[in-house]
Amino acid sequence: MKTPKRIQPLVDEGLVDEVISQLMSGKEATVYVVRCGEDIRCAKVYKEASQRSFKQAVQYQEGRKVRNSRRARAMEKGSKFGRDQQEEAWQNAEVDALYRLAHAGVRVPQPYGCFDGVLLMELVTDDDGNVAPRLNDVSMSADTARRHHALVMGYVTRMLCAGLVHGDLSEFNVLVDSAGPVIIDLPQAVDAAANNHAKWMLARDVDNMSQYYGRYAPELLTTKYAKEIWALYEAGELKPDTRLTGEFEEVLLEADVNSVLEEIQAAFEEAQERKLRLQEMELE
Repeated sequence: MKTPKRIQPLVDEGLVDEVISQLMSGKEATVYVVRCGEDIRCAKVYKEASQRSFKQAVQYQEGRKVRNSRRARAMEKGSKFGRDQQEEAWQNAEVDALYRLAHAGVRVPQPYGCFDGVLLMELVTDDDGNVAPRLNDVSMSADTARRHHALVMGYVTRMLCAGLVHGDLSEFNVLVDSAGPVIIDLPQAVDAAANNHAKWMLARDVDNMSQYYGRYAPELLTTKYAKEIWALYEAGELKPDTRLTGEFEEVLLEADVNSVLEEIQAAFEEAQERKLRLQEMELE
């Protein structure tokens, strides 16, 4: 196929030899299958901020640190230079998270670097060399659902121990190969200690996974992994290999009305995003 304009510089530099096909186009990026020497990889081309349909970028960027003070000031002021730096930080967040999580033992695609808004990374495939399906396209037995759900809860735990919350984890952001689930799409990953929304983002991530796997193993629908994981994290007792139970005894306190309303609004926006994704997939 014709080389997209954004990938042409990588071809000119010898980083990419051929663009084979477009894999998918989502709310924040378009992904292509490319050949790099003898290796088949994927190139994720991030969309410009004005073209992205990711509506809550500010919430996700809270707590992200910029080492260069000039860049940080420019980003706060919202100048053109600052906006450019903010875009670069958004794009680099994913490759940084991929390296960090791979080191933590989370199954993610291997990154090969981000070049001018194009992330080169491993193409996750099945045993026949075909592109691995997304979780929402996979049917499974109850036993497989329980096993894969346990793996994902382990990955969420390892992410949090590494200081990160995915922030947008759902059946649309998980691939499935012969070894099980692979976590993808991490540009919105948040700093668990520095982002005030991290707790409910983690709860939403975990609940999305439990709801999906619960279609095949209904007992997962009543588990309380999110509350268990966060309670252990706050107590400083969460370890990468912590054995989770899915059980949690809640201490009822006076309701924080504002927090409840924020969670309701977040749930509504998540439902709208999910509906939009399904519509986009039907059009592909």
